[in-house]
Amino acid sequence: MVTERFERHRQPWTSEELQKLKLLAGKGMALKAIAKAMTRSEESIKDRAKLDGIGIAKLR
Repeated sequence: MVTERFERHRQPWTSEELQKLKLLAGKGMALKAIAKAMTRSEESIKDRAKLDGIGIAKLR
């Protein structure tokens, strides 16, 4: 399995990205979909969401 490479490794978050994260999470998007839409790793999205108290929907 080939994992996607993210060129934005360890880049700081911009306020626009934070707004987008809140919007996408608010719409109930899955972690994987948010990561793809924002070209960031799932781990990065998860960490930032936790830091900002943003809930991300779990797929069942």
